[in-house]
Formats: sequence, structure tokens, C-alpha cells
Amino acid sequence: MQIWIDADACPAVIKDILYRACQRVSVPLILVANQPLGVPKSPLIKTIQVSGGFDVADQFIVDQHQAGDLVITADIPLAAQVIEKAGHVINPRGAVYTLDNIKQRLTMRNFMEEMRGAGQNTGGPPPLNHSDRQRFANALDTFLAKQGYQ
Repeated sequence: MQIWIDADACPAVIKDILYRACQRVSVPLILVANQPLGVPKSPLIKTIQVSGGFDVADQFIVDQHQAGDLVITADIPLAAQVIEKAGHVINPRGAVYTLDNIKQRLTMRNFMEEMRGAGQNTGGPPPLNHSDRQRFANALDTFLAKQGYQ
């Protein structure tokens, strides 16, 4: 198993949680972005810089992740594609996306996109707060424990 991060939009505090977790349980961590990233030196942490362009990093993750891998992303369409290929997804706020809930999330995302396209101001997500960080850390720990990592 590997952990993939859709790193362009992933908050630094979430990346820090992931750096510590991958070291603690010895799981490879791969950050994919269209810009250079600074990461801690570790044989377990790898960065991949893809070319700029719409969804290039997302497509790389979809193409390269394996069944059973964990992907960290807030991107609902990417999450849906990962789940279709038997991957696991946690968003940076600690929500776990599954076969049971991804279609509803995708429908809501598409509805909000239509609203924005029609000129409605739907606002954005609130800033990441301490509860979000804690929820993410708990979801990650729960996932790793289910996979047999302590």
C-alpha cells in the first residue's frame, strides 16, 4: 500500500500529519503536484511534479495508484475515479469517501458547479480548523489500523 496526496491544494498542516504517519508506520507517501514541493528528506517520501494543466495531477494519480492505495484529496471527481479502481479516499477535513457516499457527493458537487455557472455565489469552504485537522488525523489512524499498521 502507498499513500498518494493530491498535493497542489492539500493544506500544509495535513501534509505534516501525513509525513509523521508515513514515518511511524513505514508506508510510502507520494505527493503529486504541478509545482515543486519541499518535503522532509526520507526514503519513504517522494514527490512527482507533473506538467501544468487542468487535472493533470489528478489523472496521474488515477493512472498510477493501485487497488488498496489511499489517496488524500478534496477533489470529488478524482475521489470517484479512485474509488472506481478500488482505492481508498480521505479528504483533508477527515471525510472518508466510499462506494456508499461518493455518488451523492459527486451529485452535490455537480449541482453546486451548475449554480456557480448560473451566477449564484455559493461561497467556498470555511478555513481548515483544529477540529478538521483532528478529524483527518483520526480518520487516517483508523484507516491505517484497519490495514494492519500500528
